[in-house]
Amino acid sequence: MRMLILILITALLLTGCSQKVERNLVVKSVFENGGYIPKKYTCMGENVNPPLFFQNLSPKAKSIVVIVEDVDANGFTHWIIYNVPPIDKIPEGVPKGKFIEKPFKAIQGKNDFGFYGYGGPCPPSGVHRYYFRVYVLDKTLEWKEFSKEKLMKAIEGHVIQYGELMGKFSFKS
Repeated sequence: MRMLILILITALLLTGCSQKVERNLVVKSVFENGGYIPKKYTCMGENVNPPLFFQNLSPKAKSIVVIVEDVDANGFTHWIIYNVPPIDKIPEGVPKGKFIEKPFKAIQGKNDFGFYGYGGPCPPSGVHRYYFRVYVLDKTLEWKEFSKEKLMKAIEGHVIQYGELMGKFSFKS
């Protein structure tokens, strides 16, 4: 049910219920879209976030939200970060914790592992797909903690651009 609600909210956001959402944000990393995520960025490696590169970022951007989910594990959340300034790169290894000051100021929500920050792929079995969903907003959100569901509600009507990157991982990759 939770996954269905998130899909419906995302669909409403992307159809531009109150404004047009451009799907022209290009999201890249050290792996190709649809490729395998390097071990370094998983529970088998250093468990740090991979760098994310953004192209075509709107000049109207005020902040960026990134949500990373394992769609093959019912939307298990690996990372929530928001109020990222409109920059063209989130570097590798953003510190864990709720409020971060460096390399930029932002807030991280609690992931489904139970801590604040990035938690890398760690599937129980098989090949799983991890979506790095990037929402560009026309505003900065309140500097408070949001659950994933409340965050999706808070960005409703403020998403001006969207992009995503999908990576795969299995313990055999």
